[in-house]
Amino acid sequence: MPVKGAEKKTTQPVAGGVPTQRRLSQLPRQSIITGFRDDDQDFGNMPDLSDEALRPVRPDDQLKLTDAELNEEHTRILTARNPQAAENIVRFSYKDRTFKPIPQVDQLAVHFQLDGNLIHRDSEEGKRQLVRDIGEQALGEVETTPTKAAVTEGEPTTKEGEDEDEEKPKKPTGPAGKGKKLTNQFNFSERASQTYNNPCRDRETFVEQTPRSVFTDNVSQWSIFDAYNEDFDQQQKAKEKEHKKVAVKKDDERKKKFVVAEQTGDDMAKLARSKSASISLKILERMINQNTFDDIAQDFKYWEDAADEYREQEGSLLPLWIFQYDLTKKLACTNLAWNTRYTDLFAVSFGSYDFLKQSRGMFLIYSLKNPSFPENIFITDTGVMCLDFHPNHPNLLACGFYDGSVAVYNIADEYKRPKYQSTARNGKHTDPVWQVRWQKDDLDGNLNFYSISSDGRIVCWTLVKSDLMYIDVVQLKLEKPATEPDEGIPLATLGCGTCFDFNKQQDYLFIAGTEEGKIHKCSKSYNNQFLDTFDAHHMAVYAVRWNTFHPKIFISCSADWTVKIWDINFKDPLFVYDLGSAVGDVTWAPYSSTVFAACTADGKVYVFDLNVNKYEPLCEQIVVQKKRTKLTHIVFNQNFPIILVGDDRGNITSLKLSPNLRKKPKVKKGQEAPEGPEAENAKLDKILALIRDPDDTKNKSISAQQTSTVPATTS
Repeated sequence: MPVKGAEKKTTQPVAGGVPTQRRLSQLPRQSIITGFRDDDQDFGNMPDLSDEALRPVRPDDQLKLTDAELNEEHTRILTARNPQAAENIVRFSYKDRTFKPIPQVDQLAVHFQLDGNLIHRDSEEGKRQLVRDIGEQALGEVETTPTKAAVTEGEPTTKEGEDEDEEKPKKPTGPAGKGKKLTNQFNFSERASQTYNNPCRDRETFVEQTPRSVFTDNVSQWSIFDAYNEDFDQQQKAKEKEHKKVAVKKDDERKKKFVVAEQTGDDMAKLARSKSASISLKILERMINQNTFDDIAQDFKYWEDAADEYREQEGSLLPLWIFQYDLTKKLACTNLAWNTRYTDLFAVSFGSYDFLKQSRGMFLIYSLKNPSFPENIFITDTGVMCLDFHPNHPNLLACGFYDGSVAVYNIADEYKRPKYQSTARNGKHTDPVWQVRWQKDDLDGNLNFYSISSDGRIVCWTLVKSDLMYIDVVQLKLEKPATEPDEGIPLATLGCGTCFDFNKQQDYLFIAGTEEGKIHKCSKSYNNQFLDTFDAHHMAVYAVRWNTFHPKIFISCSADWTVKIWDINFKDPLFVYDLGSAVGDVTWAPYSSTVFAACTADGKVYVFDLNVNKYEPLCEQIVVQKKRTKLTHIVFNQNFPIILVGDDRGNITSLKLSPNLRKKPKVKKGQEAPEGPEAENAKLDKILALIRDPDDTKNKSISAQQTSTVPATTS
């Protein structure tokens, strides 16, 4: 193996006779191989090189190796592996949800890349391009022309071809015979043009020197204060001028609007005069609202909470429409009532529970078909505290007012005035009327309703022709304390009635709640005494409700945060629920004897089902949008699974019950589900039997049969 760095040198004589050495690397490679003998090449006066001249010359600093070391072969393996390529690249696998290393890494390193547009001449695309550029005839000539290789292989053939060419007449050459020249894509030229440059010109002018003056003054605090006051007065005058301009513009705009309103008002008045036109406008408005609130309407009709399938003892409330009116924002919702015939129609009364903030009142008639605006608006001079629809005449609405008067309205009347109204001459209450209830017609066929007030009177009002007659049914007298001495003239003190309700099966029997927290069991036939009295609550009773199906069970709520369920024959409550806030209203569900709902002052709605859970509510949900909003009243719809909730800000919220809140009890296979009032009574009696003491039940039932005119049934 030759030594690294060793180079062979050659000697060359010069004119002085001293031989000069010339390295082999300076000579042509072909000359070295052929012994510097090549007739075709001429290197001038280069002399012949002897063997001595071809001996290598070893430099002094060259490493000296032995023959064995020189003859040793060193093997090197060249691979295509890129040493700069990374070996620890990982990728995220969505299939396995983990990071996995890449087994194969690209080892290709591109140093230079050029995309060319050359096409092989014999390819199909090359032939098509030649046909397009030089024509089909020229292409045929190109294909028939023999290549150089063909000529060298067969020389006789070529000679014969030459003889044939000599015999054939030569084609004329000229511009017409030439093929189309291929254009050079890289042949371009630059063109430049000279533009005219505008000459610069200087212009000079003489100006007068700015005058200057020197002044001095003494500044004090009062002078600064006066200067600020003058500036402030100027700013105020400028603002007043701007306000005057704006006011003038507004007056002009109002005049224009008034003129336009007068012109359009005539057309609307023409439409409003005819009943058919007004009905058409209402239908059109309802259609527009149905399109606007289409999502809510779809939820009202078809939505069912799918989560109820996975939770047995829980439910939810879906908010639907919110009914708002601008004039009721500062008023509280005092009562709610569904129409007895039209299931989408309900009435809302508005007033104020604050004694010091009494003003006007009103009640509105809403429809679920038009949640954006009420169907009818009735404005009153005082707050409307309660109302009730007649069960057989859906156009008659009885109302009780804060000033103690009661009235009967015909909501279909265009004049919107009461048909009947009580005054101080015909038995008007002296305190607010908290509740009114329609009852069956009397023996003469006259309509009548009852009212309860804080003056301690429960009054029966009868509609006789055009007059409103009254009869005091019960006076809520307070019991005299045992420690009070009997001195002087005895004065009968009356309690403050807050709510009452009539039994669904026995209409002569009713219960009344008072501000003292007591519940009195009363009868229409006895106006001097109570049938029984319950020490129900420690604060005012806000609502009492008889069970929809069971004739002996009623429920009450109070400001002492509790809801209690009672049996009319027992002094102690059957169930007591502490809801943590004042309970504004409570009501039984119309479809089940064990379901009831309550609303509280902290904005929550509670829904209970005694058949599912006797201790905790199935649903506890906040339904108000703003904090510190108190819920005042709640009511179930008779046909649809929705409830209405009113608050003290004048808003009415409609909520849909989930399937778990209106679920029917499970029935064994092969048995039919019992339906009707009897089945609901049996369901509730089964729950109450678990709570009552059997011995106590027998004693209570016997004593109730002896002392009460109400027939008692044992559980």
